[in-house]
Amino acid sequence: MKQTIALIREGKVPHDKRVALTPAQCVFLEKMYPNVDFVIQPCEYRCIPDSEYIDAGLNVSENISGCDIFIGIKEVPKADLIPGKIYLFFSHTIKKQPHNKDLLKAILEKKIQLIDYECLVDEHDNRIIGFGRFAGIVGAYNTIRAYGLKYKKFKLKPAHECEHKTELEKELRKVKFDNIKILLTGGGRVTNGALEMLGFMKIRRITSYEFLKFSHSEPTYTQIHSSDYNAAADGQPWNKEHFYHHPEAYVSTFNKYASRCDILMHCAFWNPKAPVLFTKEEMKESNFKIRVIGDITCDINGSIPSTTKSTTIDSPYFEYDQQQMKIIDEMTEKTITTMAVDNLPCSLPRDASEAFGNELIEKVLPSLFLDRENDLISRASITLNGKLTERYQYLTDYVS
Repeated sequence: MKQTIALIREGKVPHDKRVALTPAQCVFLEKMYPNVDFVIQPCEYRCIPDSEYIDAGLNVSENISGCDIFIGIKEVPKADLIPGKIYLFFSHTIKKQPHNKDLLKAILEKKIQLIDYECLVDEHDNRIIGFGRFAGIVGAYNTIRAYGLKYKKFKLKPAHECEHKTELEKELRKVKFDNIKILLTGGGRVTNGALEMLGFMKIRRITSYEFLKFSHSEPTYTQIHSSDYNAAADGQPWNKEHFYHHPEAYVSTFNKYASRCDILMHCAFWNPKAPVLFTKEEMKESNFKIRVIGDITCDINGSIPSTTKSTTIDSPYFEYDQQQMKIIDEMTEKTITTMAVDNLPCSLPRDASEAFGNELIEKVLPSLFLDRENDLISRASITLNGKLTERYQYLTDYVS
């Protein structure tokens, strides 16, 4: 059966420059699956211009109403949704986000099958696709750049002015650190992206014990996980499974790191029921030594309590005065410089798009094109035939 795939432009404002598939990837898929044809919806702000799709021999057309599957990145405006179709995008609805309630209602009313990238998980509920690696790459770069600006030690080009990741790496060759200590949290895709940058810079990796107990004559970093900075409130031994199911039963022990850390790159997933890393009151204490925070996860009023707003790609930093407990305008050595950009992969849209497309091709599209009723697609389908699927029945009150 012939299937026509629409690669849609991003209608959400501000416009996202990323695209789910590059021209070469579309051509590859048409050869791999002879029953699949692509139609590229024209877009003047996409990181890959229409001309590259045309030069690759692909059909670029405004008429996409006859397509079967619609592939995008961010939320699709309600007015652009075509009834009875299959859509793939990040809907940002599964946590009952208030601003997208009407979007999910419209999807149900139009009997659309919504496949959410965030819901593409394996049988153990591990996500299999996403932009996390590039969030970590750009987040780490921005954080290092902030340190250079703050102490006037080096100047790096803004990430969004670099065309590719290789240009970020070229910029990082300018960096000369003294014996600072960098701390990373987490162990997922985002953290791995940040580790990639630190590895490129050849900064020495040490254990968390060494981080806490020893000084070094060179820049160093360590990576810590939930068990390193949380403890059971009742004094019981650490239990990973119990922590993930009952995070409210734990307290933070992060302050032992805050007294030894110059730069924090926070990449760990945070459950709102879990303790914050530290409080605003603890940030006021004299032994709180962190001067630059890369809040790469960017949970507003979340795990980093001083992150009360997000920043932008063009203006990625704010200054937090810990004594006044508020954000101020002036960057000084006494303030805490914070990077809290909430769309980091958009700084390198071409690289991020290509990497995302490769994951789609490898892990998702074979299931979508050949066996749409398989477990992977079923788990990720929030809606089907005008109803919430069984896995997402908890959203019933959200859309009522």
